[in-house]
Amino acid sequence: MTADRHQSSVWAGILRVLGFFMKKQRWMVSFVLTGFFLLAQALLAQDQPARTADSPSAAGSPSAAKGKTPDRGAAYYHFALAHMYEEQVATYGRSELANKAIEEYRAAIDADPTSAYLTSGLAELYAKTGRIRDAVVEAQDIIKRNPNNLEARRLLGRIYLRSLGDMQAGNGSESVLKLAIEQYEQIVRLQTDSMDDHLLLGRLYRLNNDLQKAENEFKTAVKLDPDSEEAVTTLAYLYNELGDTARATQVLSSVPNAGRSAKLYSALGYTYEQQKQYKEAVEAYRHAIEMDRDNLDAIRGLAQNLLNDGQADAALEQYKVIADANPEDAQTYVRIAEIYRKQGKFDLALDNLKKAETMVQDSVEVPYNIAAIYQAQGRYDEAIPIMRDLLKKSEKPDGKYSNGEKSNRAVFLERLGTIYREQGNNQAANETFREIVALGDKEDIERGYQQIIDTWREAKDWQKATDVAKEAVQKLPGSRELKMVLASQQADMGDADKALKDVRAMLRGDANPNSDDRQVYITLSQMYSRLRRFSDAEQALDKAEQLSSKPEDKEYIWFLRGSTLEREKRYPEAEEQFKKVIASDPDHASALNYLGYMLADQNMKLEEALGYIKRAVDLDPSNGAYLDSLGWAYFRLGKYEMAEDNLLKASQKINTDPTVHDHLGDLYQKTGRLKLAATNWERALTEWNRTIAAEVDPAEQAQVQKKLDSAKMKLAKEEGAK
Repeated sequence: MTADRHQSSVWAGILRVLGFFMKKQRWMVSFVLTGFFLLAQALLAQDQPARTADSPSAAGSPSAAKGKTPDRGAAYYHFALAHMYEEQVATYGRSELANKAIEEYRAAIDADPTSAYLTSGLAELYAKTGRIRDAVVEAQDIIKRNPNNLEARRLLGRIYLRSLGDMQAGNGSESVLKLAIEQYEQIVRLQTDSMDDHLLLGRLYRLNNDLQKAENEFKTAVKLDPDSEEAVTTLAYLYNELGDTARATQVLSSVPNAGRSAKLYSALGYTYEQQKQYKEAVEAYRHAIEMDRDNLDAIRGLAQNLLNDGQADAALEQYKVIADANPEDAQTYVRIAEIYRKQGKFDLALDNLKKAETMVQDSVEVPYNIAAIYQAQGRYDEAIPIMRDLLKKSEKPDGKYSNGEKSNRAVFLERLGTIYREQGNNQAANETFREIVALGDKEDIERGYQQIIDTWREAKDWQKATDVAKEAVQKLPGSRELKMVLASQQADMGDADKALKDVRAMLRGDANPNSDDRQVYITLSQMYSRLRRFSDAEQALDKAEQLSSKPEDKEYIWFLRGSTLEREKRYPEAEEQFKKVIASDPDHASALNYLGYMLADQNMKLEEALGYIKRAVDLDPSNGAYLDSLGWAYFRLGKYEMAEDNLLKASQKINTDPTVHDHLGDLYQKTGRLKLAATNWERALTEWNRTIAAEVDPAEQAQVQKKLDSAKMKLAKEEGAK
């Protein structure tokens, strides 16, 4: 290898001069080439000792085996010609010049078969001209003769990396990945101090899902160059991927503030986002943008985390900055549309989705979001064809789908089914949900059956809901989730003791946080609460809370406890639980709505109640229950016009809800429209009579009956007076 490197250094100078003459006076090339050939021969004869028959390289060469002495003069001559043709290939790109260069390389190698430098040059030329197979053969031949030839291994590694990048996943990419890993393992063995090589090998390990080895290589890269932002951020992203965000933060924070780049701040922002520390993420992304104002990825990160932190308007401004900088970025318009949709500004959301649609013809996300907005607007006849088209495009005649394809179809089917259900077409809805069941995976079966059960429950056909729950358990007897759904149905239908016994039998006594027992206790608490066995419900929630470690899990327990206490009419204690949820998650729409409605219904803290409900409606503008709460709060405040507007919207969304009709009745009575009031109270009683006992408050029902009777008497007197 030393001799080959010496040859390379000598010829580097010679060839630079030769290149000059090639560009200036092409007629002199042959003359100058001969002169340089003689000069190089003389120089190298002085610097390179002759190889003896006893030397390993001579003994291992084909020429030596024949007793032939390498003709280095001829080798240098042909190498110079090869290099000349290589230069011309780079300039003119003509294939015949490449062929001439290859011929000259072969002639040079024939003159001196012992030269790994010449063989490497030929292999590189093969690679440059797309003759990958020939390049691999040449490089492998060098490695067979000298396993420690670093340049040959680098060439092979580059070829495998290039091939890997050109291949589709699954089409032999795994074998090529392993070949690349093999070469770079040898490269870092031969040159241990190259940070870039360790980083690249780590990425290859990551691609091969060998995460422990990937971590080791990334750590070595950081150790070799602690100031390398590439090494530090790559290691941090790996820890994020592994779910170890604490170590990711530690790695990134180890870099002093003065040494942090925009890229590092972006990585830190991403890490905080994974930890749901959105304010810290926002701050990190702001630092990144201060250092690189054209960094659109950092601006995207800032926008997303502003949105995560509930700062929708600020997020919207950042997305507009991205749209101005890159008007062809369809995804930005989708994000802008998402914000407008959440704000209930459906027309603006549609405008942005239409822009995105013109940029990405084959998008799935854009038409799906358009259909979701049409659904929110009640434009079901426009939403349905869009979802049918998405399903048709994703359909496979043989019914065989990958996991990702199944997941997409399940999402499309679920959206279409809910549109049918809101439209009042329960048969079409349930036929659609059964297609989810037919996808066959456990999750799909549970998901599809749950939607069918919910459809029959919303239609107040309790027996059909129970029958479907039984069918679901027969279809998937090992599903604890479906067994609990069936037990809940049976308890609602009057068979409470057996249902509770069946659910309690599912407890395993596991005391570990987030064990399966947690969901069992939650189900028990909900069943007890509906049966008005409140003490048992609270005890089950206490057990569930002991098994909850994640913040969102604890929030759910507090919410359920607040709901239970509200049903017990223990309002101050319920308020305390809902406020705990909101303190932990300011955007918990269900808690905001429940607390606001509870206060408004009790005619307490009305302005505060209105504030909570408005926040819930901002988070979910199309939610019928939230619109009812908003209308009721306005009613309590004496703002009857605004109350009517929101109560009518609620009745369009959930027209079988007796509470909405009761509220409308009170509004119409207060505003002097007694006939309309009586009609709505009558509708409320009809809906309550169709409802199972667990969902009816007898005192509330009796109060509505009393209001209806009084209204009828008054209307009768008015008719008699005429």
